[in-house]
Amino acid sequence: MSLAHHYAERALQFRLQQGIWPQKHRLSKMADFAINLLVPSLVLGHLYAAPYSKVEESFNLQATHDILNYGLPWANSTAVIADKFDHATFPGSVPRTFTGALVLAGAATPFAPLMSSPDQIQLLVRSILGLANAAALLSLRSAVDTAYGKIAGRWFVLFQASQFHVMFYASRTLPNMFAFTATTIALRSLVLAKAVASKSTRSQKRRRLALYLLTVAGVIFRSEIAILLAMETVVLLVQQRASLVKEIIPAGIAGAAIGLLVTVTVDSFFWQQFPLWPEWTGFYYNTILGKSADWGTSPPTWYFINALPRLMLNPMTLLVCIPLAMGVKATQKTSQDILVPHLAFIAIYSLLPHKEWRFIIYSIPAFTAVASAGASWIWTRRSKTIVYRILSLGLVLTTLASFAASAGLLLISSLNYPGGAALSRLQKIEPSPGQKVHLDNLSCQTGVTRFQQTQPTWTYDKTEDEDLLLDPGFWQQFDYVLAEDTKRVIGSWKVVDTVEGFAGLTLRPSEQDMAISDDSGTAATLTRGYLSLGQKLQKTTRGYWPVMKMETKIYILRREPPVVRMD
Repeated sequence: MSLAHHYAERALQFRLQQGIWPQKHRLSKMADFAINLLVPSLVLGHLYAAPYSKVEESFNLQATHDILNYGLPWANSTAVIADKFDHATFPGSVPRTFTGALVLAGAATPFAPLMSSPDQIQLLVRSILGLANAAALLSLRSAVDTAYGKIAGRWFVLFQASQFHVMFYASRTLPNMFAFTATTIALRSLVLAKAVASKSTRSQKRRRLALYLLTVAGVIFRSEIAILLAMETVVLLVQQRASLVKEIIPAGIAGAAIGLLVTVTVDSFFWQQFPLWPEWTGFYYNTILGKSADWGTSPPTWYFINALPRLMLNPMTLLVCIPLAMGVKATQKTSQDILVPHLAFIAIYSLLPHKEWRFIIYSIPAFTAVASAGASWIWTRRSKTIVYRILSLGLVLTTLASFAASAGLLLISSLNYPGGAALSRLQKIEPSPGQKVHLDNLSCQTGVTRFQQTQPTWTYDKTEDEDLLLDPGFWQQFDYVLAEDTKRVIGSWKVVDTVEGFAGLTLRPSEQDMAISDDSGTAATLTRGYLSLGQKLQKTTRGYWPVMKMETKIYILRREPPVVRMD
């Protein structure tokens, strides 16, 4: 080969490398960017499809509203809080922290003036929380990339995006979802620390950060995180990865000190009690006194048999991907390091009689991360054997099915907020100023918040006193009532509209179940399309078509003027 020919071939190889491989790299980065967009897009999509909130979320939402509207009342604080703030009238069974609401209000303050109405500010506030949780999940994806490779990172996003509960609740102002941001970032730091050289200075800093964040989240938002913190600490000590003196004790002391300083300062001010640590009060009330059992109890296996499968949604993650990641030598050590503390946390927490899936939501990203390692192992070997090819097909189909199931669950869930929908509808059909409206218990539990009260000249009443509700004179002050039961509203009233809600599923719907409404909104549009398709296919399916049954949940009543007799 001549020297000229040799250099020409080298030049061709260089051009190919500079043209093809960078192009593949760019395509890969574009694919990762598009996949990453799934998480924030779906979080916001779930928010806008179901913009109202339930009673469990209302404390932080009302508190955020009050801080945005009334600020921090430094002057005459006791009187202002008692007169203006919602928690002064509806304190709940135990005090809860204002820390999350204060952060949300601070983040929303620059953008709130740009919103056209108070209900738009509610969407803004929830969007901020949702995007914070989305960012935490995507930061964890980068750690999964480091621990298991980019294919695993992509499967992590796909699995996470197709899980209904995390996407739906990421923007909901539950204390668990405030804590979720911190616990997910802590998990990212631990995954990176466990996947690389444990003795490095960077790994030490990451472990300290993780333990610090878990401590702060447990002190301020949710006391059960203390169990997860303890399990992570035990595993780090047993593996001799972390130094008790240099990492664990300093992180614990700093986290506890800052967490207590923040929550005691903030909450003593807003509750006008000093010193007040709300999470300790809640822990004492619910756990030590056992009051949480009043809300129902579940067997010890409930988290593993019921909650985890629902939260993960895709059956292959628990049945195939996680066992594979825990068993294959290449991923075994890292997967065990990630998952063992969370398994121990759930097992210990299962000893408490009262159980709710949101109490273990912090562990779902860890399970998903390990599942993504198993999925990557399968996917990269799909061309090698028929077994891996079948499993790869199963991954694709079950992930698509999970997305479809998540969309169905979103549609159902969006119909569970009749109170918010009823108030919104009333404020549209009644343009007159100065109206006085009574909101019953179900309305307040299913969507009515101060953000939803968009008419500045209206008076909104939430009286729950049974003695007053039995007084005919009490009802005469109102122009409108939102009521679950019209029989409890005394006087002469006319039903001007009704709001329906979800009432179960039926496989063989009646004509009434298949009736198409003219309601507006994302959920209504999706429902109309689904029912229209069902009407076309019912003959083919012999009448079978899964349909959500609806029933009237809230009546919108208008007071009728007294009849004047002309004798």
